Amino acid sequence: MSNKKERKKEKEIIENEENAAEPIEISIEDQLRQELAQEKEKFLRFFAEFENYKKRTSRERIELFSTANKELMSVLLPVLDDFERGLNEMRKTKEEEVLQGMELISNKLKNALLQKGLNIMDVDTGDVFDVEKHEAITQIAAPSEDLKGKIIDVLEQGYKLGDKIIRYPKVVIGQ
Repeated sequence: MSNKKERKKEKEIIENEENAAEPIEISIEDQLRQELAQEKEKFLRFFAEFENYKKRTSRERIELFSTANKELMSVLLPVLDDFERGLNEMRKTKEEEVLQGMELISNKLKNALLQKGLNIMDVDTGDVFDVEKHEAITQIAAPSEDLKGKIIDVLEQGYKLGDKIIRYPKVVIGQ
């Protein structure tokens, strides 16, 4: 009988081990699923951070180029003004060939700057003065009632680089 009892005990032990192994396997599967979910979450966070990094560096690069262009254009604006003043004086003379050559150079320079995003701000006599778009140098008595608070003269042209004003037009306004 002791053999039967031993066999019965062995059989019970084996059954208990098998029964005990199943819950362990289920918990291992659950644990693996949980670890997989955590790794997926880490991956998604890392991927999102990388996408944000790419966008940020792209914006910074664009800002760097626009800043570099802005500085260059700001340096060239006084030269452009002087060139225009020189052309105006040459128009008073009778030297047509020299004037044509200088106008050709002026047009090429303006077109090159236009291709790089520099635009002249349109400001005319009689336009309404806007603090956001113009810089008032002085006020004079308005020659007529309808010119009060409006631009009477443009002393220096204003320029935009893209949509951003890099130099405000300097104007005289009527009082």
